[in-house]
Amino acid sequence: MTDQTPPRAEVLGGLTPYLQVDGAIKAAEFYKKAFGAEEVFAYPADEKGRTMHIHLHINGSTLMLGDAYPEHGHPHKDAQGYTLQLHLDNDDIDAWWQRAVDAGCEIVTPLQVMFWGDRWGQVKDPFGVAWAMNAPVK
Repeated sequence: MTDQTPPRAEVLGGLTPYLQVDGAIKAAEFYKKAFGAEEVFAYPADEKGRTMHIHLHINGSTLMLGDAYPEHGHPHKDAQGYTLQLHLDNDDIDAWWQRAVDAGCEIVTPLQVMFWGDRWGQVKDPFGVAWAMNAPVK
């Protein structure tokens, strides 16, 4: 018998957000455009077009996502109460911001110098996930 388990992709960083979204394959494609994500592993879609797992690398970290499976006790719930924050260099933040907005992210808080001294802004992606970008001012 041949082992059908694919090799594990490298997990980057010490904490891995795992998003449940409505349309994980579409979200992964969007994250490639908006945030320069690299897909390092994905289970194929089922007969309903859902996938249980996609593994991405973004900005030196891992992000995992999958679709809801209500028939297995995992119904879809809208994103709320959290923000994924990208820590960037001041020289890079404008390009990251523009790429996300050009891809279709909605601006929630414009990119600006905040009271703590860093440049910070927040966008929301089409899947309802809030993303912030932060860079120290040089």
